[in-house]
Order: sequence, then structure tokens, then C-alpha cells
Amino acid sequence: MQDDGSKARGKKAPGDKRERILRAAIRVFAENGFYSTRVSEIAKAAGVADGTIYLYFENKDDVLVSIFEDRITRLLDVLRRALDEEETIEGKVRRIVELQLGLLEGQRDLAEVITVNLRQSSQLLKQYAAPLFRQYLELIAGVIAEGQKKGVLRKDVSPRVMARALWGALDGIALTWALGTPDRAPDPASLRKAATQLALVFLDGLRA
Repeated sequence: MQDDGSKARGKKAPGDKRERILRAAIRVFAENGFYSTRVSEIAKAAGVADGTIYLYFENKDDVLVSIFEDRITRLLDVLRRALDEEETIEGKVRRIVELQLGLLEGQRDLAEVITVNLRQSSQLLKQYAAPLFRQYLELIAGVIAEGQKKGVLRKDVSPRVMARALWGALDGIALTWALGTPDRAPDPASLRKAATQLALVFLDGLRA
């Protein structure tokens, strides 16, 4: 698959059939796993013909990458707006934590696709997800650097290292929540509680 702005990404149709396919793929990937899923199963779940999938996506890999790109791009847009609205560094860090976990709250299948299934294709992650990861990490690092400049956060740490640490902690929480207990859906309130606790500990460790 070539990352050339192919016919797949960004293409829309009446009723946004592409989005319907992505939502169906999230459910099927989460249930069956990426490698065990067939394109025909995604088509069936979306209520479209098998050939319709190829009007929007090059192949199954493209579907998975598109899910990740679409959701993380959406998160980046929301996060940029939220950070602009926050005046304090503490508020900005809390918004980062709340928004990343909030994107997944109530969407266990999506959490599982992003945190579990995408890892099954490390080459895809390296080739196509890396630019979005960098953008996200730079946003977090920018907030930490701003806090250091204002004297709110300690200056003896690397903003980029702290950004990766925060991402890793949030990703770990999301992974645990996504896997959950097989016979019982996790309580969404547990994510809100985790967000509060993580923001508190992270800020306490970084305060000047």
C-alpha cells in the first residue's frame, strides 16, 4: 500500500458510506482481530457489497490505517481547540489527559482497535501512524515547554521525554480498559477516575 493520498482516504459519498465502513471495521477488527478479518466480513457488517470497500480503501491494511488516522486526526483537532481555550498549564495538561481518554470512553471497540489491533501490524504503524504520533507528542511537549518557560514546571526534564511518558501512561490505561473483563463491559466512569488520578500525579511530579 502506498501512502500517496490514494482513492481511499478522505473520499466521501452521500450518507458518508466511508464512515459506515470504518465503523463496521472497528467492530469486526475488535471482535475477530486484524489478521483473522476478511474484507467480506467488513462489507457484511457495513451493509455494502464487497466491491464497495475498494471504492474507498486499497485493501484491509488501508482500512485499519484509515481508522487510526481518522480518529487521531479528530483528536488532534479537538485538542488544539481545547488547549487554546485553557489559560493555565495545569488546565492544559488536564485537558490532554481527559481528551485522550474521553475519545475512547464509551467506545470499547475503537479503543481495542487503536491500542491492540494496530500493534499487530508494526510496519503499518511505523509507516503511516508515525507522523500523527509526532504531531500529538509535539502538542504535549509544547505545553510542557510553555510551562517551563513560565516557571510553572520544572526545567530539568525534557519536554519530549515527558510527552512520551504521558502518552505511554494514557495508552496503558486505554489498553487495560479496552481488554477489560471478557464477560463484563468496563465502567466508563473508571476512565474518568483514571484521568483525574493520572493528571494529578503527572502534574505533581512536574511542578517547579
